Amino acid sequence: MIVARRFLLPFCFVLLLAGTLPRPCAALQATAPSAPAAAQPAPAQPAAQAYSLPPDKLAKAIALSRIRSILDITGSLWALVFLWLLLAFRGWAKLESWVQRISRHRWLQGLAFFAAFFVLTTLAAIPFAILGYHYERAYGISVQGWGSWLGDQSKALGLSALIGAPILLLFNWIVRRWPRRYWLGIWVVTLPILVLLLFVSPLLEPIFNQFEPLAKNHPALVAELEKVVARTGTSIPPERMYLMKASLKTNGLNAYVSGLGATKRVVVWDTTAGRIPNDQILFIFGHESGHYVLHHIPKIIAGWAIALFFVYWGCAHAAAWLARRFGSRWLLRNEQAQAAPVSTRAGFVVLLFAISVVSFVMTPAGNAFNRHFEHQADVYGQEAIHGIVADPQKTAVASFNALGEAWLEDPNPSPFIEFWEYDHPSVQTRANFALHYDPWANGGRGRFFDR
Repeated sequence: MIVARRFLLPFCFVLLLAGTLPRPCAALQATAPSAPAAAQPAPAQPAAQAYSLPPDKLAKAIALSRIRSILDITGSLWALVFLWLLLAFRGWAKLESWVQRISRHRWLQGLAFFAAFFVLTTLAAIPFAILGYHYERAYGISVQGWGSWLGDQSKALGLSALIGAPILLLFNWIVRRWPRRYWLGIWVVTLPILVLLLFVSPLLEPIFNQFEPLAKNHPALVAELEKVVARTGTSIPPERMYLMKASLKTNGLNAYVSGLGATKRVVVWDTTAGRIPNDQILFIFGHESGHYVLHHIPKIIAGWAIALFFVYWGCAHAAAWLARRFGSRWLLRNEQAQAAPVSTRAGFVVLLFAISVVSFVMTPAGNAFNRHFEHQADVYGQEAIHGIVADPQKTAVASFNALGEAWLEDPNPSPFIEFWEYDHPSVQTRANFALHYDPWANGGRGRFFDR
């Protein structure tokens, strides 16, 4: 990935990071922790093996897949352990005492506390990020220098603290203001915050990468993309199609759509434009368009809204029990006896810890939910280029092969790893489906298009 692997924190915080950091919605990315490598598009393979790699790359893909999985799972577990250790050793309580000494203003104390929270959790995760990035470079996936990479990590941390600290301060205020039903208040404000982050995310991307109008050097590609725009009904004019200078940091392939409403735009990596045929880029764009046309974003938000309602409710009770059970040991001082046990800033971390544990346990369910929508987008993308490219099946399979080779995706991942970590179907699954999907054969019709 371009940025450090996500550090498991409460779901709203994870969404905050996902919305502010430059993690493009990879139309064809197979797994959540995948990362990008140079490759040429591969031809469609026989039905039983629509996606395959040459022996040398296959060995690398298998090894790298194991490394990614180990780092991702152990990193997530360490995140939980770290939060617990600082509670057990009274680290958060000492941090709260420190911020109370540096300012008399409660809101400044809160901003300092939660900014420090972001710094500490990022520092705890950085060894896993460094090790992961070392392998991304070793396997030829990244070409970004260590100085530039550390600069991106610093920018990401700065944005997280700048945006995240006020949000957590707001959540903590809600706990103090409504001690019995605070979880409901937090749930209510989480949803508009998420929508806002989706809206502004394209405005933050230039902090990390360089962009220029796609028409500047690829006018023919813009003309082809406009055909898909017309067929799908997505309102994205040429002036909102951009080329990202990804080659400064990676050898990977990608194209994506980001933003909402007035900020919605198409982004094609410069490692993709001119490197794979335009028809494959059209398929990638068609896939991404499917997320918008099929209303996946509001459906995902609605799904998580329902889940978070129960998560926040359950975690509020769990945090209250933990605070009562260990409060004196953890020095979770409470100046107001009638207030919620987690109303102090150190006590609020107990709530964050509880949500983090539930978020980790719910990882497979969330990924399965996302895989459903990704499969729908694959179908939509293949149908969207019907009549625009010569052979949609061949184009889709070639796209998956190009992607898999570029990101060194394991053709046969462990069923457990796919179940636990993959937020997209495996490349092999997607390529096999694309090879056999031809709804117009014998006069049929597609799921989303009549012709």
